[in-house]
Amino acid sequence: MSLRRAIFWVHLAVGVAASVVILMLAVTGVILTYEAQLDRWALRGYRADPPDPDVAPLGVDKLLAGVVTREHPAGLVTSVALQRDPREPAVVELDDGTTFHVDRFTGESLGDGDTRTRRFLQSVLYWHRWFALEGEQRIIGRTIVATANLGFLFLLVSGIYLWWPSAGSRAAWRNALWFRGGLGGRARDFNWHNVIGFWSAVPLAIIVFSGATISYQWAADFVHRLAGDTPPFQASPRPWESAAQGDPPVAPDPAPPRLELQALARKAGAETPDWRALTIDLPASVHAPVVVAVDRGTGRQPSRSEDLLFDRATGELVARAGYPTFSRGFKIRRWLRFAHTGEVYGVIGQSIAGIASLGVVVMVWTGLAMSWRRFFGSAGRT
Repeated sequence: MSLRRAIFWVHLAVGVAASVVILMLAVTGVILTYEAQLDRWALRGYRADPPDPDVAPLGVDKLLAGVVTREHPAGLVTSVALQRDPREPAVVELDDGTTFHVDRFTGESLGDGDTRTRRFLQSVLYWHRWFALEGEQRIIGRTIVATANLGFLFLLVSGIYLWWPSAGSRAAWRNALWFRGGLGGRARDFNWHNVIGFWSAVPLAIIVFSGATISYQWAADFVHRLAGDTPPFQASPRPWESAAQGDPPVAPDPAPPRLELQALARKAGAETPDWRALTIDLPASVHAPVVVAVDRGTGRQPSRSEDLLFDRATGELVARAGYPTFSRGFKIRRWLRFAHTGEVYGVIGQSIAGIASLGVVVMVWTGLAMSWRRFFGSAGRT
């Protein structure tokens, strides 16, 4: 048996074995293509106009004081996220995991954002990740999905090898690169399978490989090794988080220093004038710095984000962290995380990822159709 024929049979076997899981990943991937935009659309009722054009939004401290007093008298704020457009609500999270969207002009709690659209998209995401299984069975679902994803990576590599025209003529390349009319049955399926596979190979390779780095530590470590990083690769890229995890418990300060969050927000905005979103994270320990995550993009573009660390006692900027300070390996992994959904390149990237996922649906169908004809039907049957 020749090498090409051997690879073909392995390609066919892996494709048939993993087809159901790959189809599920593709369909759910298509549904999740514009997840962020659908989320914002679902919360369109939370967007508020100022009661008067000259009215400024409430300061962060006054905003939070009202929310905690009304909704959770004993609650502690762990983070607050602000958009540059004050008509967008602030998102406040408390220490019990409760989240509120708050009108920045009136301080009114608008809701927790748990819309039907959000619940639907979350259920689709759970299917995409682990077949929406619960409890210990979730591990089984994750393992099946991750294994099928690796199989898909093999299908992409072997598919390009099998696709490559053995004849170097212009006609052979034209037939391999473009859809052909007037075909039916196996010939049509073969043409569609190969053409879609070729034109979607690059985005699919990024999507599938990034999925492997999310699922497997060895794949993530491989990225670090290629980037020339020094182990351990599992260390957090945010040094203050690593330090906090290794520190012994510290007794709470009986009189924690008063911190004006509005002043921190103003300083963070001045440090990054083109900011689009600010998220102030308040650590549990009063000895840890206050982190203000500044985003200049869509929230899914790591290279346009940065963390500013402020001294909790003085409110002074003491360090910069986040993506600009990451090692090359961690930067690549952050890029891969959002390249998986295409969001790293905005709507265009999302659209490419969605179209590629739709192409996978067609490839699974045509691949199974050709396999069925090979084993159970006539080669000439349509």
